[in-house]
Amino acid sequence: MCIINSINKTKNMAFTAMFTALITAGAYIRIPLPVCPFTLQFLFTNLAGIILGKKRGAAAAALYVILGLAGLPVFTEGGGVSYVFQPTFGYLIGFIAGTYLTGSIVYGGKFTTKRILAGCFAGLGTVYLCGMVYFWMISAVWLNNPISIGKLFLCCFVFVVPGDILLCILSVIIAKRLAPVIKVGDKG
Repeated sequence: MCIINSINKTKNMAFTAMFTALITAGAYIRIPLPVCPFTLQFLFTNLAGIILGKKRGAAAAALYVILGLAGLPVFTEGGGVSYVFQPTFGYLIGFIAGTYLTGSIVYGGKFTTKRILAGCFAGLGTVYLCGMVYFWMISAVWLNNPISIGKLFLCCFVFVVPGDILLCILSVIIAKRLAPVIKVGDKG
């Protein structure tokens, strides 16, 4: 029994580390847009919540943020503790909360396409809420360069959300194919 628990713990840690690495890679696969770049990070945070569950998925996203704040250049614009003053840092906070919410919804009932898609869209809403509120606040308070709600909505939502909606759909397709193959234990 002890050996089985040890194997499961090792497997869970390896999957968590793998998703942290995927989220990092997603930061470098980006399309530069005005104000807020489009990246593949959201695809991998979604998949972390779906495959790993709420706790380990959020842990993978949190580990990514911690590594970046510790100074590793894993964010789209580098790394370091000063990154909290970047207007887009709120999206990173949103990745943690969104991954947790996605995992909570996906494993809150039967593992169906509809439930997975609902989890992805709920996570997407969380990421955008955290990201846009933080962007607005840091622009106004820290950078002393307030952004209008209209420009914020246009640059930080309208330009990038169509791609993220496609990433939600892609997440469902990938997850439905991976879920029967990858078993990582309890999805708590």
